[in-house]
Parts: sequence; structure tokens; C-alpha cells
Amino acid sequence: MIRRLHDAADPLVVDLGYGAMPVTTLELAARLRTVRTDLRVVGLEIDPERVVPAQGGVEFARGGFELAGLHPTLVRAFNVLRQYPESAVPAAWSTILDGLAPDGLLLDGTCDELGRRCAWILLDRTGPLSLTLAWDPFTVGKPSDIAERLPKALIHRNIPGEPIHTLLTAADRAWATAAPLAPYGPRARWRHAANLLRHQGFPLRPYRRRLRDNLLTVPWSAVAPRS
Repeated sequence: MIRRLHDAADPLVVDLGYGAMPVTTLELAARLRTVRTDLRVVGLEIDPERVVPAQGGVEFARGGFELAGLHPTLVRAFNVLRQYPESAVPAAWSTILDGLAPDGLLLDGTCDELGRRCAWILLDRTGPLSLTLAWDPFTVGKPSDIAERLPKALIHRNIPGEPIHTLLTAADRAWATAAPLAPYGPRARWRHAANLLRHQGFPLRPYRRRLRDNLLTVPWSAVAPRS
């Protein structure tokens, strides 16, 4: 994602459905401008009463899945599709992806109010690429606690027989096995648990640097719904 923003001819980012206040949109702009200072950010809201004047170098406009006719390199849509039925997800994805720049990406995610439990699906024009779960090591008890924040495409699939349920069950089991490392902190414990999952054949992405949050990223093929 960072590489695509860095290489984009037009580094445009859309924050879709920013809500009653544009706080997260402004935070997103501040963080991404460390990648490119010329990056443009536009916040879109379907409710015209929520559209606010430009501020902090960020524009705001009315728009939905059609992206107000923009063609961004990156779209962040957090806590948007959770308001829709699962059956509406494919059409929403298709509309957003059709509006992306040729090398554009979509982050369809869900998080809690404080950002301590997050899950997102990364997509490009070909469809879903990966699922990432991220959680605060000090406030989340076990990996499956993230289940309540799964994106709409998966939240109803956390049942026996579905790949996402298999993954979360195995992650909890690995977490329990790694309990002897608890005195070294939840980050060290999770690194060991993640390695256990890899040895069991789960294709977790390796992270080379130390991270603030606990992360679990797998290819979409590892969690895609069976039906």
C-alpha cells in the first residue's frame, strides 16, 4: 500500500464514510503525508449534513460507493459496510473497485470506537487480497475476541466449517500454548503463537520489525467463505 502511494502519479486517498466528525480523516492525512507530502485526501459522506468545510489540507464532499467520480489510489472504508446486509457486499465492492485508479487499493474494515480491535480486507481491482486482524496487546484477551469486529463479508461466517472460524480457533489454541511466555508480555507471547500457527500450515504474513499492535495477516484464500 505504501509503495503504491509512493509511486502513484496522482496520490489521491479517499476516506469513505468518515461519520459525524472528520477526526479520523484528518489523522489519516497526517500519517500518510509522511509518505508523500503532496498526497491529496478527500473525505466522502453520503449524508450532506455531515459534509464539512475543507480543513487541515483535506477536502470534504458528498459521495458514496461511486466515490463522487474520483479515481483514488487508496480508499479507506471503515465501519461502512457493517451497516449493510452481507448480500450487499459484493455489489458495494464492485462499485468502489470500478472507481479506483488502475493500481488502486481498497481497505474495507471495521474497528471499535477506540481503535483497539480492528479487522480489514485489502482489495484491488481483481478482488480481495488479504485479511488483517490487529489488536491492542494489553486490552484484548485472546485472538478470537476480534471476531466481533470482523468485516461484514466474514462476521457471519465465524461458525464451524468456515475457514475464518478454523483460523480463529487455531489462533486461540496457539495463544493458550504460548502462555508460558506471558511474563515477557503479550507481544512476545503473540510472536510465539504466530510462529506456532505457521508451523501448523497457516499462511501468516511475517513482520520483520517490532510492532505496537498484535497483527495477523493471511491471504484471502485462507479465509474466503466456502459459499
